[in-house]
Amino acid sequence: MQDSDFNVSDRTSKYVKVEDGYVIEQDGKVVLYSESISGASRSSNYIWVILLILFGFGFSTAGLSSYFQVNLIPFRDFSGIDFIPQGILLLFYGTAAFLLSFLIFGLIRLDIGSGKNTFDIEGQVVRLTRKGFPTLASFQFKQQNIYLVYPFSDIVNLELDITDGLNPTRIIFLCLKDGRRIPLTPSNQLNDLLFLEGRAIFIAKLLKVDLKLNNR
Repeated sequence: MQDSDFNVSDRTSKYVKVEDGYVIEQDGKVVLYSESISGASRSSNYIWVILLILFGFGFSTAGLSSYFQVNLIPFRDFSGIDFIPQGILLLFYGTAAFLLSFLIFGLIRLDIGSGKNTFDIEGQVVRLTRKGFPTLASFQFKQQNIYLVYPFSDIVNLELDITDGLNPTRIIFLCLKDGRRIPLTPSNQLNDLLFLEGRAIFIAKLLKVDLKLNNR
């Protein structure tokens, strides 16, 4: 955590660096809080890319061994299996693994889903920014950024949604008067529960709204 003081309009402001963002205080009160949201550029996705490349290489080599009837894998002989249907199926699995690894690597390079949540207490608005998928415009691919702004007056409450089981999720939702639930945290990232609860309580206090816990 890093603190620094500066003057704005004859008021003493304090900049506090936190783990994944920062807080600006004026006269001892929080006037702005901003947190960074991680996207596809995570270590788990790098691991998936490496595993998919290894699987793709293994399946493709086995399929080619079957097609050419030559053993291309030293520790296992696939040259004796029939190319149709076993060999071609192995080649299909290998190609699919390579394509999926390239797709995930593209998401990592573009860091899809990353952005910031900014809670402007003085302006009474919440600003959300996210990196989106690229689009083709004028024969050039351009990454689209998503900007969302919600006034405090449209916010009903905050919800912490916890789902256990085979597909667990831990998400903080911003609930609006029109019934929409805007996710503030990634749905595919399991943060520490105590950390997420503390973050949800802190944001709810800033917005001066209730915090609802949904445990499934």
